[in-house]
Amino acid sequence: MPPLVTAMTARRPHPTDAVLERLTALHPKLIDLGLGRTERLLAALGSPEQSLPPVIHVAGTNGKGSTIAFMQAIAQAAGLRVHVYTSPHLVRFNERIVLDGAPVGEQALLGILEECEVANDGAPITFFEITTAAAFVAFSRTPADLLLLETGLGGRFDSTNVLPSPGATVITPVSMDHMFFLGDTIGEIAFEKAGILKPGVPAAIAPQSADVLRVIEKRAGEINAPLSIGGIDWASMLVSGGMKFCDKDGELHLPEPALVGDHQCINAGTAIAALRCWKSRFWGLEDFSKGVSGASWPGRLQHLTTGALIEKLPDGWQLWLDGGHNPSAGAALADAISAWPEGPVVLIFAMQENKDAAGFLGPLATAADRLIAIDLPGETGGHAPDALAAIAGEMGMETDVAPSLDVALARAASSPRGRILICGSLYLVGEVLFRNYP
Repeated sequence: MPPLVTAMTARRPHPTDAVLERLTALHPKLIDLGLGRTERLLAALGSPEQSLPPVIHVAGTNGKGSTIAFMQAIAQAAGLRVHVYTSPHLVRFNERIVLDGAPVGEQALLGILEECEVANDGAPITFFEITTAAAFVAFSRTPADLLLLETGLGGRFDSTNVLPSPGATVITPVSMDHMFFLGDTIGEIAFEKAGILKPGVPAAIAPQSADVLRVIEKRAGEINAPLSIGGIDWASMLVSGGMKFCDKDGELHLPEPALVGDHQCINAGTAIAALRCWKSRFWGLEDFSKGVSGASWPGRLQHLTTGALIEKLPDGWQLWLDGGHNPSAGAALADAISAWPEGPVVLIFAMQENKDAAGFLGPLATAADRLIAIDLPGETGGHAPDALAAIAGEMGMETDVAPSLDVALARAASSPRGRILICGSLYLVGEVLFRNYP
């Protein structure tokens, strides 16, 4: 089990719960993109964003977390102290703020959140904005060699984008997602992601569609941001016994990525390109080898092998977990499933209502044998299970609806052996991890 999740405790009341609830109520909208509120609060806090370790800033649609996990593992293999900021969390909020390899402690987090609450003085601010400010406070007070900073949504107006000059930026694969906030076309979404590029700051760009790359290159040209582009300036590919990374400095022959799925080779390659953009000749082959083969990232095609839910399954069944929730993620999952050995594959599926269920399920319709739809645990904004089953049924999938995760698991494991893939939402992933490792 990845240490990030095992460090989390059961969902009992925590000292930070009350203040997190109060912060949620400071703005009527969950998402309201802009930098002004964050800049105001940071100024009131003494500008902690100006006292951060060197930053690699990461935007994109898919693969942000996995790319960060590879970068973290490589940098730690090289002996660096690494902070990490990601969202959303799976089990406990503390997961979002990692200080030198460990989630921020409960009491330390409580103190920083209360400090931010006082500094904000009741002014309107979104939950993500004020908690990002809290993260900057934490990062500014704990020495480190590198901060890996993930955008929350988009890039241009994301509250993490207040940094004037990070050490490097990264744009992972861009696809259609969050259209209500970012735009209805891939070009509009790419423009928002490209908003993290900074004048003179090198950027590692994952392989992109032509339409996306055109937008990124245009923005980079306007501000003189040097690009290292996947498929042009660098490439990564799976080879017999591992992976190969190539750029202007030559070839690296590395172990197979620790994270499962062919797409993880691209994420690992993006991580290597990003670190080389930041420090071109700092890294050794051993650093890359240890990092690529040792990275961990919960909920991304994760194979659960122990735990309370595993014990409920008959012998011969495997349980897998993935939090992808857009069409590109569905395609990556379908590719991974197609490489599995013969045997039935059953999807246990839930998804937020604002996500494209048909787009996600389309690639999976021929890769999986059956789908069981459930309510999104603990959330009110999920697709109705009947509606999800109807979408899957129209694609020719055998479908069922279950009243709970437990019932779905019991119904799924009805043949002698096979694989269950729980997917569609990070909220669902968090519930499964909590239930499996209470």
